Amino acid sequence: MKIAVVGGGPAGLYLTILVKKARPAADITVYERNRADDTFGFGVVFSDATLDTFERYDPESYAEIVRRFAYWDDIAIHFRGSVHRVGGNGFCGCSRGALLTLLQDRARALGVRFAFETEIEDDEARFADCDLVVAADGINSRFRQRYIEHFQPETDLRPNRFAWMGSTRPLDAFTFLFEETEWGPFIAHAYQYEPGRSTWIFETDPETFRRAGLDRMGEADSARLMERIFANFLEGHPILTNRSVWRSFPMIRNKRWVRDNIVLVGDAKATAHFSIGSGTKLAMEDAIALHEALAREPSVAAALQRYETGRREEVEKIQHAADVSLVWFEHVDRFWHFDPVQFAFGVMTRAKAITYDNLRLRAPDFVDEVDRHFAESVRATGLDVDVERPTVPMFQPLKLREMVVSNRAVVSPMCMYSAKDGVPTDWHLVHYGSRAIGGAGLLFTEMTCVGPDARITPGCTGLWTDEQEAAWRRIVDFVHANSTAKICLQLGHAGRKGATQLMWDGMDRPLASGGWEVMAASPLPYFPDSQVPREMSRADMDRVRDEFVAAIRRGERAGFDMAELHCAHGYLLASFLSPLTNRRTDEYGGTTENRLRFPLEVFRAMREAWPREKPMSVRLSATDWAEGGLTPDDAVVIARAFAEAGVDLVDVSTGQTVREARPVYGRMFQTPFSDQIRNEAKVATMCVGNITSADQINTILAAGRADLVALGRPHLVDPSFTLRAGAWYGAPGLTAPQPYAPGLDQILRNSVRDRADMDDLRRRGRPKTRAELKAMPRLAAE
Repeated sequence: MKIAVVGGGPAGLYLTILVKKARPAADITVYERNRADDTFGFGVVFSDATLDTFERYDPESYAEIVRRFAYWDDIAIHFRGSVHRVGGNGFCGCSRGALLTLLQDRARALGVRFAFETEIEDDEARFADCDLVVAADGINSRFRQRYIEHFQPETDLRPNRFAWMGSTRPLDAFTFLFEETEWGPFIAHAYQYEPGRSTWIFETDPETFRRAGLDRMGEADSARLMERIFANFLEGHPILTNRSVWRSFPMIRNKRWVRDNIVLVGDAKATAHFSIGSGTKLAMEDAIALHEALAREPSVAAALQRYETGRREEVEKIQHAADVSLVWFEHVDRFWHFDPVQFAFGVMTRAKAITYDNLRLRAPDFVDEVDRHFAESVRATGLDVDVERPTVPMFQPLKLREMVVSNRAVVSPMCMYSAKDGVPTDWHLVHYGSRAIGGAGLLFTEMTCVGPDARITPGCTGLWTDEQEAAWRRIVDFVHANSTAKICLQLGHAGRKGATQLMWDGMDRPLASGGWEVMAASPLPYFPDSQVPREMSRADMDRVRDEFVAAIRRGERAGFDMAELHCAHGYLLASFLSPLTNRRTDEYGGTTENRLRFPLEVFRAMREAWPREKPMSVRLSATDWAEGGLTPDDAVVIARAFAEAGVDLVDVSTGQTVREARPVYGRMFQTPFSDQIRNEAKVATMCVGNITSADQINTILAAGRADLVALGRPHLVDPSFTLRAGAWYGAPGLTAPQPYAPGLDQILRNSVRDRADMDDLRRRGRPKTRAELKAMPRLAAE
């Protein structure tokens, strides 16, 4: 087999080592445009898990890598005069130059040839006799550009500016430094990679970059400015440069990775932001995946297909984590007012890979401090909670006006589609009653419709008749009599998404018969074959506003503790808010202020009719997930307007506005939108969306990303989700109805032992990091 590798970086070099070991007869040449000893940048970083992988695939190069590495276990976060250190991380740093040299030496010893200072102008002619061409030519790949129509790259050039520099300052931890300056915030990501040398990546937002004059500085002057900004930590050590140009990070993805016998690897194929330290890891693991595919398939074509299909999911997971991480750093000013311990917790959990429970296992003292701070913030609202031995954030109370919920777990509003003529049935009594007994602090009703023509489906609940009001009162009375839960009435109007089938018969599909006329901000059907809604007149608006007011008054008589106005998911009021569904030319269309006019009018009328001491929330879609639709920045403006009108909580959801929406799903995928609204609009928020565990709830709350956390599907399959979580964490004050008291006693006893056993297993099962082993010579020798 004849193989050409274009690019002498870690991906290409490691691939040649693995393939040459497996196929000694293979004819492999590496083509590199630079000289053999040219290297740009300073150090690279790997986790212990990545090093374990290297050890399995090539022990010889692994031995050389670890011999030259600097090890550390801690992450140190410096913010506003404080330092928080979190251990148990297991990282290693190495000079990029040393890594390339040892990989070159290893490849050369196996018989790989090198052609340095070689440009590839005509790959078709140059590699006509090659079985495989590996494009490992980096972030500015000429192969990717040459065949751009085939590979179809997408490049997202991020707004923040960064520069890769170095220093002689020794470091004993992966270090994040956050400095406020007269121009704005600056961030340093720093780690040691060999004695007397450390990598320093400086980052700032584009406005601060410009105000500081960095757009007019050369390399040396910008290094001197970084020395001044971080002088207290550098302690006289200089900042070093090596082509340290300030630039924007490109997030690169390719629709295809393979063209005939050409394959993209490393940064040519995909990039991951430096804040998660995975660039070189991704590159070398690409080499492993391609080597494995070549070893398992009978032809190059089959191997390349296997490589792309098998590797893509893992790469996209890492890129998603990198995306989440980089967005956190791009908006660091959003968290600048945080207490340092909460800020540090946010740094650690920003990419979702590290969670509250994970940190408690590795850094219990740090998490204890996080818990104390959270409890102190609750006490500052006037609630008497224990700040010396605080419970976890999930089981801290929250006060909204005069309503106090006993914990932060919420049963999300979920349509049951099981009502009869809008009347809740025994199904609803059991559904809401069992989840109240199960320990949730707050229950939301499904979207309850304000009139017969406001329903989504014939199975939706309503609140426009005495019979409906009495049925809801029965449910509310049961919740109050048998639990400490509070219950919130969510009111809405389906608009153009009304007169549709039950979810399991065809979600959002129009009824074949028995439908009713629908209306919306503009006469735009949801599906092409959906009913065309009537554009609302002023008389329609008056009637709908009055229906909401009448319904909320019935809700007060039924005894609800809280009320929510549904302005999300493309329903009637949401159709006014989104420019995709509001094409009006009157005072209710056009600008954001105009599109807000009618939803705010409805809310103000409801707020006036609702008791002053009871809270109200609004549900918003924070993005339409579609071009030209609502953006998160728009959502901040909208949330702020509702807050000024008297909203106490914003229930943050996304999408479902138009059928062509393209959501980006994942764990806790809507939490960043809650985060932005909470910390920019300065209003309490509730997040929802693929949140599945108590650990995730604690992580979200402690990081200041929401004030309440709503879960849907977990509560569907486990009504006692919250009660079990409370027992697991040893939360005080858990209650159950008298007939269920023995069960609560048992789970409280068992959970103490079960959690101790689980923590012990996790500690025993966690492998020692290399930094820990290095500090234990006897174990290291063994």
